[in-house]
Amino acid sequence: MTITLITPTFNSAATLRDTLDSVAQQDHPHIEHLLIDGGSTDATLQIAAGYPGISRIVSESDRGLYDAMNKGLRLATGEVIGILNSDDFYAHPQVLSRVAAQLLQTGAEALYGDLQYVDALDTARVVRHWTAGTFDPAAFYRGWMPPHPTFFVRRSVYERLGLFNTALRYSADYELMLRFLFRHRIPVCYLPEVLVRMRTGGASNASLGNRLRANREDRQAWRLNDLTPRFYTLYLKPASKLGQFLTR
Repeated sequence: MTITLITPTFNSAATLRDTLDSVAQQDHPHIEHLLIDGGSTDATLQIAAGYPGISRIVSESDRGLYDAMNKGLRLATGEVIGILNSDDFYAHPQVLSRVAAQLLQTGAEALYGDLQYVDALDTARVVRHWTAGTFDPAAFYRGWMPPHPTFFVRRSVYERLGLFNTALRYSADYELMLRFLFRHRIPVCYLPEVLVRMRTGGASNASLGNRLRANREDRQAWRLNDLTPRFYTLYLKPASKLGQFLTR
């Protein structure tokens, strides 16, 4: 099973080595790694050039993070696709081999696992622990979603159900998972271990204004899929993160 990894970058020199090292250390033998750069002006491309395991580097202007991800999805040739942002890294060298084994064993079309948020400077310090839990479609009504960096999907699903909706600036990952898992109910499995470590400071949570905009886009994500959330769904979505600070 070839796994395609897509890493979007833009002036990512400060964190990119951790990301690329974690991919280079994977024991899974069949990896296609695509680095989709938005025209960086720092040392991002020089750093990437030092990693011969990267299958392809594309550097050109884009229309944001999800546009870059879509470029990678169109170029991907692997049977399964995962997205690893340039400030995230895999938790251990067996992540991809365990993902492949679980997908082969279950025949599922998608897989997700757990995620740890780590301090941006001291990545050994865990700030939040996101235990995703076993899949239940009704959990979307309670504000649940899987951690997107741990979400691996067969390429055939993207070909059948579409890519990221770039009209959404903050919630395109939420909309895509809502579309795949809730609206179309693709078969999915849960790998109950930490797969990815993510530095704190994501765009949707960077400020109260961004969080409010993301909340509006979350509502739009339901409308785009001809779905109606329950009156409490979008209030529970940010509230569901509170437990992540209590688990280690």
